[in-house]
Amino acid sequence: MARIMAIDFGSKRTGLAVTDPSQIIATALETVPTHQLFDYLKNYISKENVECIVVGDPRRLNNEMSETTHLTNQFVNKLKREIPGIPVKRLDERYTSVMAAKSLIESGQSRKTRQDKSVLDKISATILLQNYLSTLPPKNL
Repeated sequence: MARIMAIDFGSKRTGLAVTDPSQIIATALETVPTHQLFDYLKNYISKENVECIVVGDPRRLNNEMSETTHLTNQFVNKLKREIPGIPVKRLDERYTSVMAAKSLIESGQSRKTRQDKSVLDKISATILLQNYLSTLPPKNL
């Protein structure tokens, strides 16, 4: 099987997470400066088999588009052009940052670690990916 990748897109930094090849476990991968994102993705995909990319869909609590939805839509369009062989799916990312911050607190991370936005971004991508995996039918192991 191939991996599934999740992207928590941001204008400055982008959090990434991937599954194991069996698509059971979501793991934080990296936080990449957004201006280096396509180089990173192309390099990663040249080394790893990725079958699907899940991109967070930023929405407000009332389900309206957020201020970053337009940037994310532009990113997704470019992603589909630059990496055409891999399907891109969108998934509601509301609450992922809150859940990421809470998980860092509950895991006993230091204040310095919790304030590092790059850590928060890749944890948010991991939560996004876990949410996506929960929508898939169960795997027969």
